[in-house]
Amino acid sequence: MSAPHPLSDPQAASTALDLDARIVLGETEHVDIPVRLGYSADDPFAVALEFLGQAAEAGVWLFGRDLLWEGLQRPAGVGDVRIWPPCPCHGRSSLRIHLQGGDGSVLLDLPARQVRRWLRRETFALVPPGHERGLIDWDGALDGLTG
Repeated sequence: MSAPHPLSDPQAASTALDLDARIVLGETEHVDIPVRLGYSADDPFAVALEFLGQAAEAGVWLFGRDLLWEGLQRPAGVGDVRIWPPCPCHGRSSLRIHLQGGDGSVLLDLPARQVRRWLRRETFALVPPGHERGLIDWDGALDGLTG
């Protein structure tokens, strides 16, 4: 869930998108907050969602780039991260993300068009879908697991 992400490594091929998100408090209540989506070829399966400003204490959430892409098309995810696409029939043009942690949960709305454009133009340009496995140092990962 909350973990450091290699976006600060200037050598890593990476991209970030700053967005104005909304924390959904109720049917008509929300709080606007800045967030950053980040992606790095050093961790090609993951997208980082970083809370900025006053919400920075919520940290950084990592979840699958494939999950974010799928969530733009149809409801996706189980457990800690769930994503719903825009729902024009209910007047919602935003991407909805539910994050569930040990300290509670948050429901966010992100601008779907910006997220979709960033995934296509930025992250897929760095690492095309289906090519993530080729960037993983599997021996190093196994050594890290086994000590």
